[in-house]
Amino acid sequence: MSFVSKHDLQASAEIVYGHMTPTAQICWPLLCQRIGAEVWVKHENQAPTGAFKVRGGLTYMARLKVDQPQCRGVMAATRGNHGQSIALAAAKSGLSATILVPHGNNPEKNAAMRAYGAELIEHGSDFEEARVYAIDLAQDRNLHMVPSFSPWLVQGVATYGMELFKAVPDLHTVYVPIGLGSGICSVIAARDAVRSTAKVVGVVAANAASYALSFEAKKAISTNSADTLADGMACRVPDPAALEIIFAGADRIVSLSEDEILDAMGIYFTDTHNTSEGAGAAPLAGLIKEKSRMQNKKVALILSGGNADRGLFTQALARQH
Repeated sequence: MSFVSKHDLQASAEIVYGHMTPTAQICWPLLCQRIGAEVWVKHENQAPTGAFKVRGGLTYMARLKVDQPQCRGVMAATRGNHGQSIALAAAKSGLSATILVPHGNNPEKNAAMRAYGAELIEHGSDFEEARVYAIDLAQDRNLHMVPSFSPWLVQGVATYGMELFKAVPDLHTVYVPIGLGSGICSVIAARDAVRSTAKVVGVVAANAASYALSFEAKKAISTNSADTLADGMACRVPDPAALEIIFAGADRIVSLSEDEILDAMGIYFTDTHNTSEGAGAAPLAGLIKEKSRMQNKKVALILSGGNADRGLFTQALARQH
């Protein structure tokens, strides 16, 4: 990744660790028994906003304050975790934050964004409609539009990958959820920075398969919908810059059914007593799907977030595991 150097990652780490401590990576014995492998979980569900995105938001705002000191406020579109990250980081930087979400968004994530001080606006039926509207509204209000994928975000998010690869060397494979791509691209960047040989496997919802379809075709392919319980992966228009990195650095992408994701949410709680949202549980679902392939391997799962809404988590716990 030419736009993320080792120096960039070190500079981002200084920013991130000014606001949070590294998250844990834990090898859970029940997961190991279930899979038949050495399974490490990177607990980004324990980050300040309950998700990995906060690292990118903190880095982005610090860089923005230097690059555009006249900026007084920011705009972002989100299904939740990106918005929480931007709201928190903007507040710490003395900036206002306006967040666009689609109608019907996770009410608990909406409440969290407001609690961090953001103005919340609902528009459109999905993330893409909210994103397009946010771009126009940012121009009208003279606000800086924070994209969901950018080098500054990736540089910050990659600090969790650096933590993982340094703490758990010799990993065979790392499973990472794909929304717009900052998570998987950051893992690829961190892996390459520390010269690990680990394979990086992306996971997506079959109901939001744009990145899987694009990876197979080696060109951008959008979908007409992204109707999945895993709101962190509900993307129907892939980012070209993210695709370029994924094409070059990912080994494969695994598509998951809604039931597989829901089962993994319940399994995380059963085996580790951790909460996971759909996107956070998806890497475990991907590993379970590839269980025979991963026997006796040393693997890691990115538990990217724990911000599941109450109703969905209740469904997950009610299933048999």
